[in-house]
Amino acid sequence: MSVANAKLSPDQIRRMIADVKAKHSAPSDAQNSHLAEPAWPVMHEAAYYGLAGEVVHSIEPHSEADPVAILMQFLAAFGNAVGLSPYYQIEGDKHRAKLFVVTSGATSKGRKGTALGRIRQLMEIADRDWERDNIQSGLSSGEGVIFHVRDPIATLGKDGMTEQVDAGVTDKRLMLVTEEFAGALRVMERAGNTLSPVLRDAWGTSKLQTLTKNSPIKATDSHISIIGHVTDAELRAVLTKVEMANGFANRFLFARVRRSKLLPHGGHLDFATLQELGEQVAERLRQARTLGRVTMTDVAAEAWEKNYALLSGDRPGLLGAILGRAEAQVIRIALLYALLDNKTQIDLLHLRAALAVWGFCEDSTTQIWGDMIGDDVADTILTALKTTGLAGMGDGAGGATHRR
Repeated sequence: MSVANAKLSPDQIRRMIADVKAKHSAPSDAQNSHLAEPAWPVMHEAAYYGLAGEVVHSIEPHSEADPVAILMQFLAAFGNAVGLSPYYQIEGDKHRAKLFVVTSGATSKGRKGTALGRIRQLMEIADRDWERDNIQSGLSSGEGVIFHVRDPIATLGKDGMTEQVDAGVTDKRLMLVTEEFAGALRVMERAGNTLSPVLRDAWGTSKLQTLTKNSPIKATDSHISIIGHVTDAELRAVLTKVEMANGFANRFLFARVRRSKLLPHGGHLDFATLQELGEQVAERLRQARTLGRVTMTDVAAEAWEKNYALLSGDRPGLLGAILGRAEAQVIRIALLYALLDNKTQIDLLHLRAALAVWGFCEDSTTQIWGDMIGDDVADTILTALKTTGLAGMGDGAGGATHRR
């Protein structure tokens, strides 16, 4: 909805603009300054625990990538390579070692792809077959996602006998990588596109199927993870309020990242170091794949009880909707840290690491969307201010107000 079409009086709109200016202007020059950038979120050191921390601390000095981007994409990749076997159960829900991660840079120079390149190098050593065969790029349709993890397809032949026409896929691990996540969000706006409901199902269940009558494919025992790259501006512009509110957005962990340093020659990561790390990751993968249900130690359970009410509390507006799966996300991340530690129980250090990661993602989400309150008029004004700066906003506000 544009401001011009809003059913508000000119005085009401002027007051809204004044409120937004008062909240976001730099105090030294309120009329002409651009909106102040909030302090960048800080990842607590607890997140760099164990083998995940070793990976980050080994790669980071030799890369322009943000350590957060290295960490988040490593957790997502490791969790997908682990597969379906280990899980943490809460009531009837089995939480697997799979994450949907989106790294968001304020600009295109966030070095998100640089971090992914390093992680793929590492995972090639740890599990060459997985790195070669189980990573797919692009997100265009729900049917396309299911196709990569499809069951065998059979049809009824002329003789009345069932004939298999497609052998399906035996390895149901799928790491979806989209370096143009905004493009996937735009695709979901098309009428009839099934990407959003399929991805929502993929986060929570291992069985996938569309209701499209011309699409017979389905998938059972799937294990799908996502790594997406985007900019802050694209997220605000393209992720619709429908997807924010319907449970799509809260299945993702959003982490703001930026270039950590300038390395004109690309750094000098020693291959022997990478090889040793890869072998450690390979050993953890082998061990984790032998596990089933993972539980929690008593000391971790006590800490979990203290944090649970805060994580699961209701939050207002669209921000609350995007952060609505906090407790489930923390459990999944804690499970990953336990598996990386070769443990059959989530312990206190694993839970602390997971809470640190979630805290960073919550801060990132708040910075990207926190002032979008779900009111079309207010959000339109705020978006215009963020786009043009205060100097570019006249009293007209898109023609809906007038000078006295």
